[in-house]
Amino acid sequence: MALRFAVLAAFVATASAVAIGYPAYPAVAKVAAPLADYDPNPQYSYSYAVSDALTGDNKSQQESRSGDVVSGSYSLIEPDGTQRVVEYTADPVNGFNAVVHRGAGVVKAVAPVAKFAAPLAYTAVAKPLAHPLYG
Repeated sequence: MALRFAVLAAFVATASAVAIGYPAYPAVAKVAAPLADYDPNPQYSYSYAVSDALTGDNKSQQESRSGDVVSGSYSLIEPDGTQRVVEYTADPVNGFNAVVHRGAGVVKAVAPVAKFAAPLAYTAVAKPLAHPLYG
């Protein structure tokens, strides 16, 4: 009995789908044509650097790509004053690889920019003042 119900339910579902206008078979994805502006060998190169004497922010980066191979490096000043340089490469065969170098010498640290005023002098009151109403 259950098998007859399942067959009948499948038949009704297929008939309903066809009557509504939906295909009774699973949809097949169409493969899109390649894009006209697709570049099979992408290439780019960029770099930037920041050197702010006021805040001590010193960093730089450069990167280039040729096809599926990307290589580059970046550097920055660590909070302890040493310089960190990271050289990296990435390609489909070896994946992402990075080599980190730390500067041996300590770079002169810049003093903080924010300056705070000295705290106000605190004068203790020997006896609380009496309120005129609560005496």
